[in-house]
Formats: sequence, C-alpha cells, structure tokens
Amino acid sequence: MTQRERQILRWIEEDPMISQEQLAQKAGITRSSVAVHISNLTRKGYIAGKGYVVRSGSYAVVVGGVNMDIGGRSKNSLIAKDSNPGNVTMSLGGVGRNIAHNMSLLGVDVRFLTAMGDDLYGQRIASSCAELGIDIGHALRIEGGATPTYLFINDADGDMALAISDMDICEKISPAYLASKLSLLNNAQLVVVDTNIPVESLEYLANHCTVPIFADPVSTTKAQKLRGILGKLHTLKPNLIEAELLTGVKVTDEASLRLAAKTLLNTGLRRVFISMGSNGVFAADHNEMKIIPCFKAVMRNATGAGDSFMAALAWAYLQGTDLENSAKAAAATAAMAIEAETTINSEITADAVRARMNQ
Repeated sequence: MTQRERQILRWIEEDPMISQEQLAQKAGITRSSVAVHISNLTRKGYIAGKGYVVRSGSYAVVVGGVNMDIGGRSKNSLIAKDSNPGNVTMSLGGVGRNIAHNMSLLGVDVRFLTAMGDDLYGQRIASSCAELGIDIGHALRIEGGATPTYLFINDADGDMALAISDMDICEKISPAYLASKLSLLNNAQLVVVDTNIPVESLEYLANHCTVPIFADPVSTTKAQKLRGILGKLHTLKPNLIEAELLTGVKVTDEASLRLAAKTLLNTGLRRVFISMGSNGVFAADHNEMKIIPCFKAVMRNATGAGDSFMAALAWAYLQGTDLENSAKAAAATAAMAIEAETTINSEITADAVRARMNQ
C-alpha cells in the first residue's frame, strides 16, 4: 500500500460515506486520481465492493501507551541507595507501541491508537512508526503535551529491579476519542488493548467493540481496571501475581493454578494465558488447559518479553492457531525477545517464530 493509498483508506475508515470529491479536496488531488487510488485499494482487497465498505480483517488495532524508554543495566549486583556502574540506553517503548511493533514484525497490518506530545520524543516516535509500517494516522498529538517516559533499572542478569512510568497523557485516550474511531475499531479483525488507558475507556471498548479484544494487564495496579469487563474480553495475558489479584486465588500448585484459570474463564473470558516466568505459560480455554514450558534462551533483556508474547498471541489468533500452538508461538517469541540487548528484537519474524517453535 502506498502512502497516498493509506491516507485515503484512513479517511474512508473514519467516514465510509465520504465522496470522491471530498477525498480529492482533503488530498489536494483530482477526483480522477482519487478514483484510481480507490480502484487500487479495491483490487488489493482493502475495500470490498461499492459504498467504500472496508474489508474486515485486513488489519488489527492496538490501543495503548507509547513512551520513550530510558533504561540502565548494572554491570554488577545492584547496591541500593548507591551509584551503580553500568550502561544506559534510550529507545522507543510503551506496552501498546511495543505490541504494535512486534505485530508489525510478524507481518500484521497494525493501526495504533495512542496519545503523545508534540515534543521531540513524539516526533521521534512518529518517524519510527512510519518506518516500521505502523499506522499512527489516527493517534492523538497533544499540543504542548509531554510524551510519556518510562525509566527502568535492570540488574546484571537483565531482570528489572525498579521502574517509574510517566504516562499521564494516556488519560487523553478517552471514551469520546475512541467513539470517534469506532468504525476503525469494528472493521478490524481484532483489538489489542493495554491498561495504561483510563478504566472508562476500557469499559467503552468492552461495551462497543464488536470484534475480539485481547487485553494486557500491564501491572498489578493497572490490572484492576479489567475487573468489571473480564467477561467481555476474548483473551487475557496476566502473570501469576495479576491472575491472583483478579481471581482472589492464591496460586501455590497446579491445582490452584487451574482454579485461577477456571475462575477467569467463568466470567465469560474465552482464553487466558498466565505467564509464569521461567516455569513457562499456563494456557486455558473452555475446552482444555495446558502448561507450555519456556524455550531455551540466553537472557539479555527481559523488559519487552511480555509485549512480544502478547503480539504473538494476536498474530497466532489471526492465523487461526489453536490454544496450544498459540502458547508455543508466544513463548517462542518471548524467548527471542529476551535474547536481544534492546526492548525489541528486530529479528522476530513469522518464519523465525515458526522455526523456533520447531526446535
């Protein structure tokens, strides 16, 4: 899809009844040129038939946070309340953005709904998303706003020891904003959401989205936003602590793990994947429950593992993958993610994940 075609498709998604004359005025081109672009979009399968019916399933939407990651990794064991020698890096991050990035690497056409400032960080994020093929044409750019920043410290082994997240601008991802994008959301094949957005916005999505919703709880604090809408979600990806919080079940063995998963599924949730760190992932739906072990990997940076895991779950769903192989695809992708020095492993591709699954 060319840049002009993507622009025209975005306008059609926002207003399916828009005329070719109006599109021509928006684009600053002739009506005949618009007709050619629409013909190309129809031929490529992005528009189905007359009336600008956008073909459902041609893309996925991610709704969530984006930020600048500033990370430090100690060279030795961390000493509290002291200056620790190490390395400091800056990279683009945010749970929603990282999920969108990984989905794009896996070959998914992604539209990203988020909020960012008009500062230098926001400009860098916009440029990067354009290069990666992540469509942020529907995202909010807040004049005078500060793009979110995530500051984290990893120990010498790459495990996160502490983090501070400044995500206040995500409050702008409001129900009113999402309502203005409802056509885009409901013409997607699925929606992935993180809990950095307001609880009212999560509730709006749960009550108005007609496509499957995949939710990432993000943290124990933010996971609580999902309590009232669990039954309206398709897939949930909590860790053990988040699963305990949402169910009230203390997980001490496989029996209690199964009880926690069953408690979540009893809300109406379709699938749950409980990540258990080095112990693998517990996958469950209304027909089966399975423990999938981790794939062998050399840990260099665990920060983006959960985001890549969720991206792979969404990708696997789009491929029509069953529960067990969805969990394996997610575990394989997470293993590749932790082997990279940075939050995102650019070597993640659909073929690479399939190869890792077969190792």
